[in-house]
Amino acid sequence: LVQGDQTGDKPLSDYVKEYIKDRYKKPGDVFLGVIHRLDRPVSGVVVFARTSKGLERMNRLFHDRKVHKTYWAITAARPEPLEGELVHYISKDSTRNVAKALDRPSNRYPDAKRSELTYKMLAAIGTNVLLQVEPRTGRPHQIRVQLSRIGCPVRGDVKYGFEHPNHDGSIHLHCRELAFEHPVKKEPVVITADPPHEQLWDLFMHLWE
Repeated sequence: LVQGDQTGDKPLSDYVKEYIKDRYKKPGDVFLGVIHRLDRPVSGVVVFARTSKGLERMNRLFHDRKVHKTYWAITAARPEPLEGELVHYISKDSTRNVAKALDRPSNRYPDAKRSELTYKMLAAIGTNVLLQVEPRTGRPHQIRVQLSRIGCPVRGDVKYGFEHPNHDGSIHLHCRELAFEHPVKKEPVVITADPPHEQLWDLFMHLWE
């Protein structure tokens, strides 16, 4: 949970504020800008801004699609082909918090937005397949609904077609890397995060040891 919601659960942003307050001995309220969000069951890299100017500059990078995002997803099916590009039109039902991927624009879903990603298979262990996914657009639930549309729902993602949930409520989708040019220093910034320690993720991580 990146930012507070109606559940009342403590969000990641509150933990980061506490860290900043302690680390830099800041009195009173601490500013923290939420630049982007991950779906609640998704793990991985999250970037915050410590100043309002930093927030404005980072928001511009995301808006202009100058942040390169790399995700890992584990599915129980191999995509055909094993590497390719997906283009769908995604409509979001905010009431039900669910998205729908269409193969083409439809008058029934006038709000549907063009959504693009590339993917490739990195490895397979038994029936489990590790995909690297790079979204070119930032639509709600984009990777989840687009992979489901081609018959490769993310493991644990019952909202989008996987048959059973993970025991902890997570899904096997992880933001592996964010890369961008620092808005002030103009230097390349690459932030990576390993997947959480979990049996299936660990099996794939051991392949690179």
